[in-house]
Amino acid sequence: MNYKKLGGILGKIMIFEGVLMLFPLLVALIYRESLTNILSYVIPISALALIGALLQIPKPKREELYQKEAFALVAVVWIIMALFGAVPFVINKDIPNYVDAFFEITSGFTTTGASILNDVTALSHSSLFWRSLSHWIGGMGILVFILIFIPEGKDGSSMHLLRAESPGPQVGKITSKMKVTARILYLIYLGLTVIEVVLLMLDKPVAGHESEKFFYSLLTAFGTAGTGGFGFLPGSMELMNPFSQYVIAIFLILFGVNFALYYLLLIGKVKQVLKSTELKVYTVLMASSVGIIFLSLVTRFQAFPQTYTTEEAFRHSLFQVASIMTTTGYTTTDFAVWPMVATMVLIVAMIMGAMAGSTAGGIKVSRVAIAVKGIYVSVRKLINPRYVPKVKVEGKPLEEKTINGVFNFITFYFFILLGTVFLLSFDPINGATVAISSDAYPQGYTVTHGFLSNFSASIACLSNIGPGFEAVGPYASYAGYSAFSKILLSFVMLIGRLEILPVFVLFTPRTWKRS
Repeated sequence: MNYKKLGGILGKIMIFEGVLMLFPLLVALIYRESLTNILSYVIPISALALIGALLQIPKPKREELYQKEAFALVAVVWIIMALFGAVPFVINKDIPNYVDAFFEITSGFTTTGASILNDVTALSHSSLFWRSLSHWIGGMGILVFILIFIPEGKDGSSMHLLRAESPGPQVGKITSKMKVTARILYLIYLGLTVIEVVLLMLDKPVAGHESEKFFYSLLTAFGTAGTGGFGFLPGSMELMNPFSQYVIAIFLILFGVNFALYYLLLIGKVKQVLKSTELKVYTVLMASSVGIIFLSLVTRFQAFPQTYTTEEAFRHSLFQVASIMTTTGYTTTDFAVWPMVATMVLIVAMIMGAMAGSTAGGIKVSRVAIAVKGIYVSVRKLINPRYVPKVKVEGKPLEEKTINGVFNFITFYFFILLGTVFLLSFDPINGATVAISSDAYPQGYTVTHGFLSNFSASIACLSNIGPGFEAVGPYASYAGYSAFSKILLSFVMLIGRLEILPVFVLFTPRTWKRS
């Protein structure tokens, strides 16, 4: 294990996190927050800078990183980012309990959006900004950004880091040089974020929050780009005007697309983009899910308490499918009380997720497509033993190890999901009555924390979505869970964001043995 090399990169990451904290510090100064709020960033920035500098003093004997080292490093980086990222919330007393603060910032960096806060409006501007900024950084990936500045060697170290952090069954460079790939990805990411902010600024401000128009537009775009979903107003995006809700929904869909396709568009390869199998499947699944939920809302063939106009039914259907399938978690209405068919469609969307190479979580559309084709080939081979199996994606045959990797990932996913549900069943909150209230239901209603709560919470954290159903629905929070359950769900978020293997490698004893 190349500890000195790992320490050097980790040191750079810690300094990078300190630089990131300068932005919420600036927000605290702009809004003239208390000295405690200012110190809540000054203290961790100083600690990160000092520790980061010390870690870079030892010089490694070899520069290359093996695959297991890269995977372990990625997992360590994300844990360290969360451990230090939670400190400001504790110092400024916005989230005084460290376990709660760790859960919140882990949810931020992993772009999950699950929250332990019952009243988000009580947070300071700097805390709101730090939460949402963590989405934007975590969406594209912490190490993907760092790859812009790390010298690229010939040993494949950069590729190992990209593969460990980037989502999808197949990860590769879109150009011959890793640095150029990272820059292109972040420029596309930044460009789409800026365009969304501009469009949101064209709309009327949220009533009663006129002075916060730019600030809220920025927070919304951070959450949309990273497909994170931290809200900053009661009811998430419910108070936003219809124009803004449509803008957010469209950009959620765009950020759920593989960023490599945007690069192909930029270099004029439009036909290649239109031929993308994964894009076609993603579009069909998105459209059919919206259609099914829209019909269930307008026909009311299953009773539910809300009343929508036709336009509202379409807007909420589009928004919630876009938000859930891209694993963002923003909400415009209480979908937890929608018809059962709508609930089932959203649960499937939770598990599936969007496209590989996007900022979304979940299993990914490409893995589902590969799995379906793999099953079809297996059945054909059983019927005709002479049949030569060929699983193709985007017109190219896949290697058997890629197909096996997809089935292994899906198997791991469901084992982790079931294990998490099982462990959550020991939580004392099970069976408790939870009160839910929203602008749509000012009188409130109650739900029982039961199996659906734990099941949807597990999916929501593993797929990095945020809200679930029942007691962890869109107008509820994770505050009622015990400290053990919050720590468990925090690591489940990390497992989901890093797509399982890096976290498993980190906690495998053989990883740390001398090779």
